[in-house]
Amino acid sequence: MIVSPKTEQALRQAMERLLAGAPERTDGKLSKSNLCREAQVSRATMNRATNVLEEWNSRVSASPAGLREQQRDAELTELRSKLRKSRDQCRQLQDQVDAAATVIMTLLSENAALREHADNRSATVVPLPLGRAQATRE
Repeated sequence: MIVSPKTEQALRQAMERLLAGAPERTDGKLSKSNLCREAQVSRATMNRATNVLEEWNSRVSASPAGLREQQRDAELTELRSKLRKSRDQCRQLQDQVDAAATVIMTLLSENAALREHADNRSATVVPLPLGRAQATRE
């Protein structure tokens, strides 16, 4: 379908600004929603500008802003992977801490039981009865 030359010009200028990474009315994300907002036309009007949309689709990935988005997406993917690995490592370390705490509590309990047992033992020295060998010497 055809749009007016003024609308097509507005869309092309908006496309150039977005592809160059210099938007005036949007956040700069390379989306068709931003294209129509940047051109200040409705989505329906933009959708009728099929020639502009075909050009948009072919140029969006090769533009400086498109390359920055691709680089950002690659960085995000790498950072998400690192975060996932860090969380896994954190979980493993927490499991080790939990296991060590269990062992420590068990040892503390056993130690307390041994001390109680040692405190309850009699410390009185009981003389041994005289045996035959001592009795004959006297």
